[in-house]
Amino acid sequence: MPELPEVETVRRFLDKSISHSKIVNINIYVPKSIKNASQEDFKLKLIGQRIEHISRKGKHILFILDDYVLISHLRMEGKYFYQKVDDEINKKHLMMEFFLSNGMVLRYLDTRKFGTFHLIEKKQWEKNPLVTKIGKELFDEDITVNYLKQSWHKRKNATIKLVLLEQNIIAGIGNIYADEILFKAKILPTRKIHELCDLEYQAIIDAYREIMAHAIEHKGTTIATFHSQQGVSGNYQKFLKVYGRSKQKCFICGTEIKKIKLNGRGTHYCPSCQK
Repeated sequence: MPELPEVETVRRFLDKSISHSKIVNINIYVPKSIKNASQEDFKLKLIGQRIEHISRKGKHILFILDDYVLISHLRMEGKYFYQKVDDEINKKHLMMEFFLSNGMVLRYLDTRKFGTFHLIEKKQWEKNPLVTKIGKELFDEDITVNYLKQSWHKRKNATIKLVLLEQNIIAGIGNIYADEILFKAKILPTRKIHELCDLEYQAIIDAYREIMAHAIEHKGTTIATFHSQQGVSGNYQKFLKVYGRSKQKCFICGTEIKKIKLNGRGTHYCPSCQK
C-alpha cells in the first residue's frame, strides 16, 4: 500500500499536471468506488469544475475544485495516468476517466479495484469526519513528546508498531516506514507503549521526520506492483535498512535481520540494534 511519501509523490505529479484545468466529462467504470454519491450526482457536480490545486491529508489525495473537494484514496495499488485521449491503457484495470479542458485525460487504474472517491462540498470539507480523523504529520510542530504521550495514554499496552500504523495520531505511516522508523529510533517493534521513555518518544519523532523527508525526496518506495504513476518509480527501496531484508546482515552491526508476524503484519527488525 502506498504510504505518505508515495502519495505525496503522486500529489506533486498531479498538481503540476492538471491544476487550473476544467473537468469536461467523466467515465465511471467501477461505480462502487464512489462512496457518498450516485454516478449521476457525481458527474453532475464535477463536470464543469475547475481544478484549483491538488492537496493531501495523510494518505488521501485532495482535488480542490471550485465548489467541491474530491478525496481519493489509492488503497493497495491505485495509480493515476495523465495521458492523451487516444493513448493505450489497460482497460481491465480502468476505474475512472476525467477528461480535461486541455485535451488530456486523467485515468485512475487499480488492479484490485479497492480505490475510493468521496465528494464533499468545499465549505464543509475540513469538518468532514473522513478528514478530521486523520492525525498530524511530518513537520507539524504539534507532534511533540507530550502530544504522543497524551495521545497514546489509553494504548499503553499496545505495541509501538501497532500504534504507528494507526492513522489518527500520526498520519501516513504504513508497514514499510514503521519498520524503518523503529530501526532508526533503535526501538524493538514489540515494545509496549508504557515501556517507552521520553528520549525514545523523541527518537521516534526524529526518525519519522527524517525518514519520511528522505523517502519523499526519492519519490517513495517502489515494491511489488506499486508505482506512483506512469513512467515514475521511486527509489527509496535502495535505502531500506530492515524492511524486506529478512535473513540478511544488518548494515550497522552485521546481525541477521529478523522477520516476525506482529498483529498480522510482517515485521522486520535487528535484534541487536533495537532494544
